Amino acid sequence: MFHSGFGLWGIIVMVIAVVPFWRLCARVGFSPWLSLLILVPLVNIAFIYFLAFSEWPTRSGTAAAGGAAPATG
Repeated sequence: MFHSGFGLWGIIVMVIAVVPFWRLCARVGFSPWLSLLILVPLVNIAFIYFLAFSEWPTRSGTAAAGGAAPATG
């Protein structure tokens, strides 16, 4: 009947949760690897607040490897 573990549904749910945050982190200038924090209970809530209220590197002009730095000159 039922067995414990993630299985196929667990993998699908993880992909659905991580992919949007991966894209969001890359777009705003943070490392996309930070999106894996969304899988950790309670840490995921803190991560969402961090994204919402922190200064984004792409807006301040210091982009990380995942984002594009604004052109100067």
